Amino acid sequence: MITKEFMKILTTEQIASFQRFIEKNSFFIIVGHKEPDGDCISSCLAMASLIKKTGKQYQLLSAGPFKRQEIHKYEDLFSSTMQFMTQEERNATGLVILDCSELSRLGDIDGDFTGLDTFIIDHHKTSECGDDVLSIINPTAPATACLVQLLFEQIVGPLDSETAKTLFFGMATDTGFFRFLSADSAEVFKSTARMVAAGANPREAYDEMTSGKPYLTRKLIGIMLDHAERYYNGKLIVTYETIEDTRKYGTEGRDSDALYQLLLAVDGVEAVVFIRQETENSCTAGFRSRDDIDVSVVAASFGGGGHKNASGMSVEGKLDTLIPEICKKFARIL
Repeated sequence: MITKEFMKILTTEQIASFQRFIEKNSFFIIVGHKEPDGDCISSCLAMASLIKKTGKQYQLLSAGPFKRQEIHKYEDLFSSTMQFMTQEERNATGLVILDCSELSRLGDIDGDFTGLDTFIIDHHKTSECGDDVLSIINPTAPATACLVQLLFEQIVGPLDSETAKTLFFGMATDTGFFRFLSADSAEVFKSTARMVAAGANPREAYDEMTSGKPYLTRKLIGIMLDHAERYYNGKLIVTYETIEDTRKYGTEGRDSDALYQLLLAVDGVEAVVFIRQETENSCTAGFRSRDDIDVSVVAASFGGGGHKNASGMSVEGKLDTLIPEICKKFARIL
């Protein structure tokens, strides 16, 4: 039976819709967004477990790159090339898109998704999949892994140990080891308790998330702290990484989460921006905020998206022009 509390995250109609999608198809392509994080990878792996337990086959796809230290070990489980299928096989294939809702965010994958029966599962506030696409999109869910867990439990049954560990890792990474959850998260902790009861180990998951960082990443954090500047009476901190910084310290095991945590801990700070000059004419940026500051609004204005308190974007431009533009956007919400 599905409880009233459970229905705050998933409805009986959503569960039934996804179950019909599984029953309808015999093979599944499982894919998440490019530059995956722990929630994306964990959601894909747990979805593969769900599909396998229904007796059906799947392929895991990811455009990568697997930049984050904590997900390196999963890279070999994914391919960036979709396996060849006849038209008859394509007609019986379901495409499951996890942790994003736009095909453009899937990245460079060698394959054609056109015409595949598609189901999107996401928890980002800026999802825009359209009413004609089958989907479960709930911005109140703390992680896509949470949605996948509830689907697994309703369709398959109690979690097995390996799936529980996988889902716990996704939940923990996307919630900052539960630091970002609000006061109305009792049902989420109940779900998390079921993962632990099934075999997830919080201490092992934390070590997996936080250990093994290359020494140069610590040096790079120091550079980012030195670059940091305050705006709007200290409510906003902006820092950046130049191409020269990247060349000197590399891209292995970057730890932007630690940087955000340090800067958000500053007295009076309500939002933090980190911009990286990726090429001579393009940048990526990450936004983090406290409480009621909705950084997804700023990200969306540049074509990006994400959550209320954690969003990002990729955009054409250079640091010296983008930083003033981004600061102007923040002036409207701080």
